[in-house]
Formats: sequence, structure tokens, C-alpha cells
Amino acid sequence: MSALGEALSDYVRVRRALGFVCEREVPELERFVDFLEQAGAPRITIELALTWARMPQGVHPYVWRKRLGTVRGFARYLATIDPDSEIPPTDLLPGRQPRLVPHIYTPEEIVALMMAARSLPWPLRAATFETVIGLLASTGLRLREALALDRSDVDLEHGVLLVRGAKHNKQREVPLHPSALAALERYAHQRDRLCPDRVTPAFFLTNHNRRLTPLMFRSAFPKLIAQAGLQGRGQRPRPRPHDLRHTFAVRTLLGWYHAGEDVDRKLPLLSTYLGHVKLESTYWYLQSVPELIALVSERLDQRLPEGLS
Repeated sequence: MSALGEALSDYVRVRRALGFVCEREVPELERFVDFLEQAGAPRITIELALTWARMPQGVHPYVWRKRLGTVRGFARYLATIDPDSEIPPTDLLPGRQPRLVPHIYTPEEIVALMMAARSLPWPLRAATFETVIGLLASTGLRLREALALDRSDVDLEHGVLLVRGAKHNKQREVPLHPSALAALERYAHQRDRLCPDRVTPAFFLTNHNRRLTPLMFRSAFPKLIAQAGLQGRGQRPRPRPHDLRHTFAVRTLLGWYHAGEDVDRKLPLLSTYLGHVKLESTYWYLQSVPELIALVSERLDQRLPEGLS
């Protein structure tokens, strides 16, 4: 193994020891190290990093920026070992991540989706998919957060979830609505009746008594969408599981607006509940979802002095 390859192995080992998930990062950096070795470069230079980051053609500029950011983290590590290793500045390759208008589910669509899940073969699989869909819709959890829940993370006595599978390895507690708590209690009873032998700490199980994975869920989801007869809105051809999270956020904001709440003051609460690292991720809904854009414009018109609106 080359010196760069050994340095990459050490870097990944350190990152994982600190709790970072590197599944997407590692293959990219391995390709970058191969690129450096083919170029005969013993260390990272800004020029080579830029060349590699811009290799994909016909992609959004954000892809280049993200690739360069991956290299930058490795470069910072290498600079502690080799002072001649260059670190690409953060102002290179500007580009913002494109975000498409999501599909906002109606309450009727969520019910239809849960009914479709209820008709799946095998009782435990049907119960698991139906409950997961309901949980995503009622809490705004990310799919991987919901499926990463262990039994010890679900406090059915106090109605609280301990979410550990969040972005950037951050933990948070999520209180449950009484209806969501009741649904989880029913599911836990049915799960333990169908699978009395505990072979995994996972809360949500497949019919093989194993943890349901995001890949399994996403693979089955298009069939549920078709069976429920749902058509895509927004800028995507069909609804996604992640749109249930968007729906929760949008419905919460709409409820606050209709109730006359001070949304600017309450927005940080929603941001914390959703586990957003940056508040701007929550503000995005006010700028991108048509229903909210209309309400924001109406509220702004009401605040402007007469003659300026």
C-alpha cells in the first residue's frame, strides 16, 4: 500500500473512532488517492484537487463543491503529517445544493398509503410498514432515524423517542402525540406476539425477525404508492418516503400560520424537533413550498404600510 493509501486508512480509522459515518466518503477518497497515484503526485495540491473534483461533466456545480469538500477534510488531516500538503480553500467551486419542491401528502393520501401497507403479505411485514409510515408522518423523522430505533429507544411509558441515528451523530428526544404512542404500543404487542424470540434489539422488524433496513423500505415503497393510486406533485415524478418528513414540517407551519402564531419565534422549535443542524434548512420551507409562500406573502402584505404593498 502506498503512503497516501496508508494515510487514508489512518484518516478513516480516526473518523470512525470519532463516530463519523464514512460509507459514502471512503469510496470517493479511494478514487481520489488512485487519481493522485496515477498522476505521480506524492501529496495533495490544490490544482490536483480541483482537477479531480471537476472531472464529472454535465453535473450541477454543487457536485463539484461536495467532491472538493470531501478532499478538503482528508487534506486537513494530511497537513498535520506533511506540512507541504495543500488544503483547498473553502471559497473554491461555489455551488448550492439544489432542492426540489417536495410532494406534500394530504391526510387522505397518508391513510391510503397506510392501508396499502396493511395489505402486504405476512402480518408482521404489513404491520411494520404501516406503523413506520404513520410514525414518519406524525413525527417528521428521517427514514433511517426511524429504522435505527432500538426497543430501548422507544419509551412507551412516557411517550418519548430517543433518536440516535440522526445526521452528524447528534441525538435528540422526540415527544410523541398520543395517537402515535398508541400505534407504537399496538405494533409492539403484535410484533412480540409474532416474534417472541428476541434476536435483535431493533424496534421495527421484518418477517424474518431482523431489522427493517432503509433499502428494504425504499424498494417496497413505489409499489405502495402505485397501489394507493398516488400521483406525484412538486418537482418529482412520484412521492418519496422523505416527503412524509417534509409534509410534517409544512403541516406544522401551516397550522401555526392559521392559528396566528409568531412563526419566526417558533421556527427554532421546529428546527430542533426535526434535528436540523442549521436553521436555514427549516426556513427553506417558507421559500419553496407554494402553500407557505402564499401565506408568507399575505402576512407580509398585512404588515407593510398602506401604499407599499
